[in-house]
Amino acid sequence: MRHRELLKRVTIFADLDDAALVTLERIAVERQYPRESVIVSQEDRGDALFVVCSGKVKVVLYGRSGREVILSVFKPGDFFGEMSLLDNQPRSANVIALESSTLLVIERRSFADQLANHPNLALGVLAELSRRLRRADAIIGNLALLDVYGRVARYLRELAKTEGEPESGSVVIRQRPTQQEIASMIGTSRETVSRALSEFQRRGFLELSGRRIILRASFALGDDSAIEVS
Repeated sequence: MRHRELLKRVTIFADLDDAALVTLERIAVERQYPRESVIVSQEDRGDALFVVCSGKVKVVLYGRSGREVILSVFKPGDFFGEMSLLDNQPRSANVIALESSTLLVIERRSFADQLANHPNLALGVLAELSRRLRRADAIIGNLALLDVYGRVARYLRELAKTEGEPESGSVVIRQRPTQQEIASMIGTSRETVSRALSEFQRRGFLELSGRRIILRASFALGDDSAIEVS
């Protein structure tokens, strides 16, 4: 029962009945990962699906120079590892704990049994893969078409959609990523992100307050032409 409510919130499990959720809860193994620990490594054998219970993890690739590129950040209710389960290929990226995290791990054979018994689960996985592919296409488009200031603004707007809370004509993001995390997400340097945030603050687009970012509602919903920097 402890993890059933969490599993209900996972998109691919949303259509499962209570009996199926009970089975999932029984076959899932809880594991703890300290901050900065490696959960999976690129090229590892893909033999399990992971669901984040608590904490936060990042999906990363490393360039030859050691530069880190963050592909995604997963939080409670998110899952990863489904691609390797479906195509039987090695992991496509590294997953690292951004903070102390608890994950549920469902091994390949058990997950395959659930797919066979619940066709809606397979459809849910395909729908999620489609959403992630569209997001990857959007990221590639941003890198190709937007300058750095535009990419920072677009990232903040996406964050506002997923984590923002409306408040008196503004949108509040209560746990903002570090400048280095933002830089790694959009393919630039921490210093450039710092300059962009300072410029946006100077223009009144946002306010930085501790770990919070307070975005002016018009900025959170606006178009990128408003933030062009000459």
